[in-house]
Amino acid sequence: MAYISQYEYYTNNETTPENKNWGSYQYVSLYDIVNNFLLMYSGNHSLVNNEERYRVLFHAKRAVQELNYDAFKEIKVLELTVDDGLRYVLPSDFVNWVRVNLYQNGVLRPLTENIQILSANAYLQDQTGQILFDEQGNVLQPENSEIDYDRLQGTKKSIYLNPNSKYNGMYGWEVNGNWYFDYSFGARFGLNNETANANPTFSIDKKAGVINFNSDMYDQSVILEYISDGMENGNDANVSVNKLFESYIYAYIRYEILNSKLGVQEYIIARARKERGALLRNAKIRISNIHPGRLLMNLRGMDKWLK
Repeated sequence: MAYISQYEYYTNNETTPENKNWGSYQYVSLYDIVNNFLLMYSGNHSLVNNEERYRVLFHAKRAVQELNYDAFKEIKVLELTVDDGLRYVLPSDFVNWVRVNLYQNGVLRPLTENIQILSANAYLQDQTGQILFDEQGNVLQPENSEIDYDRLQGTKKSIYLNPNSKYNGMYGWEVNGNWYFDYSFGARFGLNNETANANPTFSIDKKAGVINFNSDMYDQSVILEYISDGMENGNDANVSVNKLFESYIYAYIRYEILNSKLGVQEYIIARARKERGALLRNAKIRISNIHPGRLLMNLRGMDKWLK
């Protein structure tokens, strides 16, 4: 048998797996978690017994979801180009956003969430203000509302420091966190630090599943950093969890089953709750990757005199 080196294995197209699922050893599948729990933590001599597999599977998936919301540092990244509708369609597994960036000239520019309304629905009305309906009783709507039309045309006014702001190009100064701008006579209060951003802005419409941008973002590349629930679009075969959290998931399943059971003593439930919390704290410390070398890098130079 001919042996090849590790470098040759990963660089040879004939031997490298097509999916290149490297690093998978650090994860344990949902299938293995459920099987391990039923084999090792359930039985006639255990607190958890005679539990159906679907109940264990449900609590295991809930544990994975909670970890993705809180403890995991697995951020998904998606790059798309903003279309002529100034929208960015959210991915199907989107739960919450971490950061929205404009990728321009090789540089990531973080964007600010717009506190103003960028999009709205509208109803057709007659001259008296009555809403119009069709023959089936459905309300009639125009293609775009007035605020959407202004945003698409680039004529919507903005409170941010951009070309659509009334303070754009004006000289001003900052005093105690407040901005002031020159007018014909005297000075006038301008804007707060929250809106003192010249980058394009965005607003997320979670119900519609889109991110709305202003007109400056047309045909620009946007990189969305977001978190998911770890359910892989409903495909249980692809659900996995880091092995550092494996013991916590077993404790989570055991606690949830005991807590929902009738006739279980309160001290048993309290003990299971404490065990679950302790294992979660330990797993968070482990995955935080607090290394002495990194701490030393941050502490170096702190005793130097500033000149």
